[in-house]
Amino acid sequence: MRLPINTAMLLAGAATALLFAGGASQAQEQAKAIFAGGCFWCVESDFDKVAGVTSTISGYIGGSSDNPTYENHTADGHREAVEITYDPSQTDFETLLATFWRTVDPTDDGGQFCDRGFSYTTAIYAVDGEQATLAEQSKAEAEAALGQPIVTEVVEGQTFWPAEDYHQDYYVKNPVRYNYYRRACGRDVRLVQLWGNEAMQGVMAKN
Repeated sequence: MRLPINTAMLLAGAATALLFAGGASQAQEQAKAIFAGGCFWCVESDFDKVAGVTSTISGYIGGSSDNPTYENHTADGHREAVEITYDPSQTDFETLLATFWRTVDPTDDGGQFCDRGFSYTTAIYAVDGEQATLAEQSKAEAEAALGQPIVTEVVEGQTFWPAEDYHQDYYVKNPVRYNYYRRACGRDVRLVQLWGNEAMQGVMAKN
């Protein structure tokens, strides 16, 4: 049976509205986490291999200046960090936290692995109060699992500044240099020393 033109147009319009509503809903479902874990190349590489993560951006956070660069972020008190976008229907913040702890050395207050200085120290930058609460709970659990103090800070409400383009996906653009740096820095060796079989938990493919 052929529908009257006006009815057909109304149905088509409703279907289009539902399509756009579905797209908006999907966009709204994306959530963010911000982790500082030493060299942002490595954090980005690790979390790109975590189920439910849809994108990662290397950047700077926590310092005294706006629009920091690689040249001035250290002097201005920023940390290297990664903004992680994830799909809550596939993973959650608590799961990402468990992976974060096991991809860093949270007992080191002087940097990470071969990279020294405040800009390489670890931190969780909570985007809201709920994340801050979950991060503190997860920190206590990780501390109990390690049996030693964790120095990683949990910080609320900081602006994240994306790093320069050449830092984004560095491990993809420069695989030889990246893999040499990661091995020479001793990151994976130290993670195994610290976490044993739990090292790199949640990362689907080892570097």
